[in-house]
Amino acid sequence: MKAAVHRWVVTNGAILVRGLERRVGAASLVPNEPFLDPKAFQWTRTLEDGWPAIRAELDRILARHAELPNFQDISPDQRHLTSDDRWKTFFFYAYGFRADENCRRCPDTARILEQIPGMKTAFFSILSPGKKIPPHRGPFKGVIRAHLGVRIPEPADRCAIRVGPETRHWQEGKVMVFDDTFEHEAWNLSDGVRVVLFIDIVRPLRWPMRWVNALILKAIGWSPFVQNAADNYQAWEREFDRTERTPTAGAGAR
Repeated sequence: MKAAVHRWVVTNGAILVRGLERRVGAASLVPNEPFLDPKAFQWTRTLEDGWPAIRAELDRILARHAELPNFQDISPDQRHLTSDDRWKTFFFYAYGFRADENCRRCPDTARILEQIPGMKTAFFSILSPGKKIPPHRGPFKGVIRAHLGVRIPEPADRCAIRVGPETRHWQEGKVMVFDDTFEHEAWNLSDGVRVVLFIDIVRPLRWPMRWVNALILKAIGWSPFVQNAADNYQAWEREFDRTERTPTAGAGAR
């Protein structure tokens, strides 16, 4: 019964927000184009200036790479995009939910994220070698997406994202901004791990669509899509925290 309700809410909610997308696009204060100019957003400088601290915290997290959750384990709705263990996540925020322990582990990253106006979602998106994310589109035009290149393996041209007709490559310490309602796909064909700080930010809109958009984004935060993901995260967190606090064999021996 719960699964049926979840499917109904997600399906009908998607129909509702898609129906509003043309009005959102018409009210947008930024171009309706696949890629946007990062220089048009003041917060991109904050992210780029903070990259060294973010990278240092990521490197500590990657020491436990195998224990990080697969994307579909946190958000089962992503199973159409990934079903293996080569797309890992490390969440900080999701539509009003704050991953307190992950923010504690990465305090500089959390502090920098909290300076971004309208930030709705943020997590480390971690692609293992050979991972491809198939073509898809985002659920709603009311947000725009940013990727900060945190760890980009060489050769950098083996890691890429296509949004609409254009393909671009991430650069360490640089922000890429795009509209995820254009069809997009991503891949890591290198021999190393690729990590971006994945962020969704409220799209700047004219009034009254700004108000309508705020209501929709609030409803998304209350939806089963987000609430179930929060529950799954917390279940993972309990296990991760338990192993983090458990001494390794022989610890303390002299």
